Amino acid sequence: MINVLIVEDDPMVAEFNKRYLKEIDGFFLVGVAHSVNEATKIINSKKVDLMLLDVYMPGENGLTLLSKIREEKRELDVILITAASDVDKILTALRYGAVDYLIKPFEFERFQQALTSYQNKHLYLNQQSKMKQKDLDELLLVKQNEYAVAEPLQPLPKGLSRKTLNTVFDAVKRQGNTPFSTDEIAEVTDISRVSIRKYLKFLNDIHVIDKTLTYGIGRPLYSYMYNESNRSALDKYE
Repeated sequence: MINVLIVEDDPMVAEFNKRYLKEIDGFFLVGVAHSVNEATKIINSKKVDLMLLDVYMPGENGLTLLSKIREEKRELDVILITAASDVDKILTALRYGAVDYLIKPFEFERFQQALTSYQNKHLYLNQQSKMKQKDLDELLLVKQNEYAVAEPLQPLPKGLSRKTLNTVFDAVKRQGNTPFSTDEIAEVTDISRVSIRKYLKFLNDIHVIDKTLTYGIGRPLYSYMYNESNRSALDKYE
């Protein structure tokens, strides 16, 4: 088993990462830390093979923790799972030896790809004493046609933050094919209804959710439905 530590300050996001991890065989969750200090204590007391690390946290950030791990020469691999999408932070993480970098929000398939790719390399390398160049190339190299040219990311509308958007979107995804209201999302996220309306309007504008007007007793009500087929529209925004 590969022992995993999740380092994420947002309890809801941490819970999603835990659920995703449970869907993949061969991994064991040793703990969840909500700060660099908590993570350090767990690393010092338990065997951790892989850390799923966020950048933005209270106090010291995730890249500071990654730097300390490398300075201490710990045998610990790191996959970044974060909303930090600026190139400087990505380059810093890669220079410190991050084995993958997932930008929130992401689909389960991308999470699964990162974990299974790491798992295959981890298990294979730990079974070898020496390797041939051919075998190493097959393990490490990625074919050119697997890369896509990325389009420039667009800024979110004024007044919206990526972190809050991730929280709202995670709550929307959990609704599945069930219609939901502004009040329901506000309740599960503990965000004001006024703010939730702004984020739902944005998601509706880019067709990640669909809005329906329902007539009944009293004033008409709006309900929403997650449109998974247009999920990729969010990837165009930084």
